[in-house]
Amino acid sequence: MAKARPQFRCVECGYRTPKPLGRCPECSSWGSFEAEGNGEVAAPTAAAAAPRLRLAEVDAAALPRFSSGEAEVDRVLGGGFVPGAALLLGGEPGVGKSTLLLQVADRVLRSGRRVVYVAGEESPQQVKLRAERLGVSGGLELIRDTQLDAVLAGLDAAGPELVVVDSIQTLESEGVPGSLVAVRTATQALVRWAKRAGATLVLVGHVTKEGTVAGPKVIEHVVDATLYLETAGLYRVLRSAKNRFGAVGEVGVFRMTNAGLEGVPNPSEAFLAERPVGVPGSAVGLALYGERTIALEVQALAAKSPYAAPKRVAQGLDGRRVDVILAVLERRLDLRLGHLDVYVNLTGGLRVGDPGLDLAVALAVYSAVMGRPLAPDLAAVGEVGLAGEVRSVASLEARLREGERAGFERVLRPGVVRTLEEAVKEALA
Repeated sequence: MAKARPQFRCVECGYRTPKPLGRCPECSSWGSFEAEGNGEVAAPTAAAAAPRLRLAEVDAAALPRFSSGEAEVDRVLGGGFVPGAALLLGGEPGVGKSTLLLQVADRVLRSGRRVVYVAGEESPQQVKLRAERLGVSGGLELIRDTQLDAVLAGLDAAGPELVVVDSIQTLESEGVPGSLVAVRTATQALVRWAKRAGATLVLVGHVTKEGTVAGPKVIEHVVDATLYLETAGLYRVLRSAKNRFGAVGEVGVFRMTNAGLEGVPNPSEAFLAERPVGVPGSAVGLALYGERTIALEVQALAAKSPYAAPKRVAQGLDGRRVDVILAVLERRLDLRLGHLDVYVNLTGGLRVGDPGLDLAVALAVYSAVMGRPLAPDLAAVGEVGLAGEVRSVASLEARLREGERAGFERVLRPGVVRTLEEAVKEALA
C-alpha cells in the first residue's frame, strides 16, 4: 500500500481538499469537511477488457415503449416510457407533480404492468386520501421508507416495471437527507438499479427559487430526460428540457380539475375560448411553444399617459422585443406612441419568446391605437424586421396547419405580405 496525503470531503456537496477548510468554496457550507479514509492508496490492478459490440448488432426492438396512459405525457416523452430509462420531474410546490404521477402510475397499473410508488414525503394514509379523490386503484403498491438501501431492497423484491420516487430529496444515504451529496448518491444508485432491472424510473425533484431542479448538476446528467411541470394561468404545462428518446422542447397542456390533471388535446381552442370578438387591440398569432404550434391571442391597450415617460408593459412576451416593434411602428408607419402608455399581454398565462408573434403584436398595438378591430377570422405569423419587413419564421407550414385547424380562414404571413404596412392594410380592410 502506498501512502497518500489525507483527503477531506464536504458532506454537503462532495468537494475534496487536502486540508480541512472552515467554509466550502463549492457550496459555501460552514464546518462541513470530514476526513476521508486513512490516506492509504491501494496499488492499481489490471482490469479486464470491456466487451465490444457493433452498433449494427444492437436490437433496438428489445426496448419497446409502453404508454403512460395519458396522451399529453406520451407526447412529451416522445411516444411513451422506455424500459430502463430514468426521468427527472421538477416543478414548484403544489403545481401538481404528485397528482400527475399518481394518475400515470394508476393508468400504467391498469394496463397490466407492475408499479411501485415510493412515498418519501407523505404517509400511506395521505397517499390513500389523494388516491381516492383521483379514483386511483387500490392495487398500487407503496414503499414508505426513506433509507436508500431499504428502498433498493424493496424494489428488488417487487420487480416493478415502473417506479415513481416522490421525492429524491427525501432519501437518506450519505450525508444529511436533501444535501447535494445525498441527492447525488441516491440518484446514481437508483439509476443503476433501473438500468440493471430494465424498469422505468421517475424521480420527483424539488426546484430552487431560480426554477431549476435542486441538487448537483450531475443529477440531470445521469438521467435520460428532465421534465418540468409549470403553471400557465388556469393550465399546467409539461415540457422537456432534456430527452434522449424524444424531441427536446415538446410540451403537453393540462387542465386542473377536481378529478386531477386532465390533458388538453387542443390547446388553441382552450386558449382562445374567451377571446372577445370585434374589440380593438386583439390579434391572434400562430406561435411555436417548444415544439408545439398553438394559436394564441395577443391583446394591446393604449391609453394617454399622465407621465413624462410613458409606460411600456409586456406580459408573457419579451419586453425588449415589444419595445423594438413599437419603435418600428412609430418610424415606419408614423404611429404616434410618445404620449401613450402601451400594455401588451399574451393571454392564457404562457410565456413565449417566439419571434413569429411579432406581426400579431404589431397588429394588436396598431388596432388598439387606431380603435379599429381586426377581422375575427384573421390570424398572423411573421417576424418584423427593423426596416418594417415581414420575415419568415421556423416551422411555418406547421403553424399554417394549426391556423387552419383552429378555424382561421385568412393568415397574414411572409409571402402574402412583404411589409408591416401591407399587413396593416390587409388586416383592417
